Amino acid sequence: MESGDNKYNRNALNKGKLAGNTQGNEVLLKASGITKTFLTSEGEIKILRGIDLEIRMGEMTSIVGASGAGKSTLLYLLSGLDNPTDGTVFYGSENLSSMTEKKLARFRNINIGFIFQFHYLLSEFSALENVMMPLLISGKSKKLASELAYNILEKVDLKDRMSHRPGKLSGGEQQRVAVARALVTNPKIVFADEPSGNLDEKTADNLHELMAEINKSTGVTFLIATHNQRLADMAQKTYELSSGQLHLQ
Repeated sequence: MESGDNKYNRNALNKGKLAGNTQGNEVLLKASGITKTFLTSEGEIKILRGIDLEIRMGEMTSIVGASGAGKSTLLYLLSGLDNPTDGTVFYGSENLSSMTEKKLARFRNINIGFIFQFHYLLSEFSALENVMMPLLISGKSKKLASELAYNILEKVDLKDRMSHRPGKLSGGEQQRVAVARALVTNPKIVFADEPSGNLDEKTADNLHELMAEINKSTGVTFLIATHNQRLADMAQKTYELSSGQLHLQ
């Protein structure tokens, strides 16, 4: 018998669109008093200073700021890839800091997608196989993982390139594969850390439009750290990170 999760994703396939979340006013992520301190040979450096942030379902939010301001650090903390020195991050009633390592890994796999500045695709695998990886890790069958990966790659206009390995893809195509990989598990939120930082202007604009369209058409929540003002302006909310604090623009 097919699981409810599999049926949900198959329904999305049958409808010919990505399996996204419904937009609404529900608070998805709530961070309170987030601080991050690093120890160096010269002493402590406090990068983040008591940050409070709420992200609602379906929002596209951007964070801008100078290099070294802590944008990437903040995304890592909010996504559970790193731990804050102080403060809490809640997804509904789930406190990331109270989870075991195993539970946190499972939670991230199911609920969180991440797009890095560097695509981190596995060079020995095809685009399709790279996108299948999160599904296989979560326990999906190879057949279902292949179907879902195929569907999402088709949605990001890579139907004719999915059998190619990363080395045979352009920079823009590689990053589209990375976007597909982040979305394939139907996450509640996708974090994007300078997603177009290594792309030329035209390719970057195409990627920005793709992300905005995915947000609009599926309701998946995006939190994006970027230097690109055009991308930041596509978001419903933009914060500037400076002196360890977030300021709503």
